[in-house]
Amino acid sequence: MEIEVKNFGELTTKQLYGILQLRSEVFVVEQDCVYQDIDGKDERALHIMGWEDGNLVAYARCFQAGDYFDEASIGRVLVRENYRKMGYGHAITKAAIEAIKTNYKADKIKISAQVYLVIFYESHGFKTYGDRYMEDGIPHIAMIRA
Repeated sequence: MEIEVKNFGELTTKQLYGILQLRSEVFVVEQDCVYQDIDGKDERALHIMGWEDGNLVAYARCFQAGDYFDEASIGRVLVRENYRKMGYGHAITKAAIEAIKTNYKADKIKISAQVYLVIFYESHGFKTYGDRYMEDGIPHIAMIRA
């Protein structure tokens, strides 16, 4: 998988369309979760894209401290369904962590993790913080990587 990191202004129309289509496919359709994915925050984000044979197969977006949480943050982490179990989730998460270090010079990163992914994020150095909560009808928990 080839990784590409771009800010909003660098995205082509085709890339942006692919990102929004894939996020909708995973978070709205697959997870059966009706929520406002286009939330007005993409313009401030770094977009981490994973490509395989010209197809967008993995994605995450990153924010500098203060743009989403007080800490730098990663969100919307996903892998297209038929590309899971290939290590791409780990690869896109590592790329997002590196993008934050490189672009924002930050080591402390906060995420809002779906509870079933806690062990996955722990493998990347995140630790749970606080109590579980519901976000868009799905159990989540805050996690911090320092």
